[in-house]
Amino acid sequence: MQWCVQSYESVFLLLLFFDSKPDVCVCTWEKKCKHCLSTGTHSLKYFFTAVSGDIDFPEFTIVGLVDEEQFIYFDSNMKKVVPKTEWMKQKEGADYWDTQSQLAAGTHQVFRNNIQVAKEKFNHSTGVHTFQLTYGCEWDDQTGATDGFRQEGYDGEDFMSLDLKEMRWISPVQQGFSTQNKWNNNRAYLEGRKHYFSTECIEWLQKYVEYRKSSLEKTVSPQVSLLQKSSSSSVSCHATGFYPSGVTISWMRNGQEHHTDVDLSETLPNEDRTFQKTSTITVTPDELKKNQYSCVVKHQGETIRKIQTEKEIRTNRGERNMWGRVRTSRFRGAWQSLNFDKEYLFGFETLVFATSGILSMHNQLVTLQRERKT
Repeated sequence: MQWCVQSYESVFLLLLFFDSKPDVCVCTWEKKCKHCLSTGTHSLKYFFTAVSGDIDFPEFTIVGLVDEEQFIYFDSNMKKVVPKTEWMKQKEGADYWDTQSQLAAGTHQVFRNNIQVAKEKFNHSTGVHTFQLTYGCEWDDQTGATDGFRQEGYDGEDFMSLDLKEMRWISPVQQGFSTQNKWNNNRAYLEGRKHYFSTECIEWLQKYVEYRKSSLEKTVSPQVSLLQKSSSSSVSCHATGFYPSGVTISWMRNGQEHHTDVDLSETLPNEDRTFQKTSTITVTPDELKKNQYSCVVKHQGETIRKIQTEKEIRTNRGERNMWGRVRTSRFRGAWQSLNFDKEYLFGFETLVFATSGILSMHNQLVTLQRERKT
């Protein structure tokens, strides 16, 4: 199975959850993986996680994603739903967040009961346990086709799922049979779920897609920096934070275009849906002294020129060191999750669910908590 992710942090987080190397494709707006959603398909997904036991994590968390971008977050410690994108901050007011926080607080109580019931069904009284729910819908803005899904898991194993085509609940474990039969005999509940996934969920999705679209249609200029590890190493022209993705980076030598010993990277996505791109030139220190090199970045009719001087270049020397932050921040964030950054583990893109079933953090939580204590 190929995993489709939206950022390079997720690659490292998938490595954290797998014993062997997973097949991962990093999708960007310029590159679509085989299993990624098509350009006309949009998705709204929610991930609920309840945790019990002696572990330093919020008892309950909610993560919401639109088109694989996290847009809301809640946990039982801070007791409120918060926006995770600028477009949600701009589009919704205090009433929306108050209402969502009240609903999340009520759901917290439901999940506190759910995990206790599940522990009783599986005869568990001690240790760390998790109860998870993922649900959502998809909408194709080209064909109008819609779909939905709902799946529950306990301690990393599938517990219950809703088959919307057959309109019935399915449990793969004996402990879920009684709940399966009870819910299947409640036709009103089934019809309510059908209406939600075919109508309400789609309406919310279309609303959020429009919010997001209006924000992403804005043009954002790149921030350009010249980076060098040391005085004898190559020089990189790094453009970041721009939208849309179309950008050109070129080098000039004494006012003339220069293409020798130039390496141009692919355009990469940032967490905020802007982009970054780097062009690196390899020249000797002597060549740098004898000639004037400059980097030219063109984006949406704007031209930014950076002349390669000692004052302009940011190196590993002193306060002007930007290399580590620009080049490694995407990887450092993933490894910080090993130090129990709660919002990172439970928030941005890290509640990973396979298309064939729930991939729980249960075993990892137990392992990481044990490592933390030692």
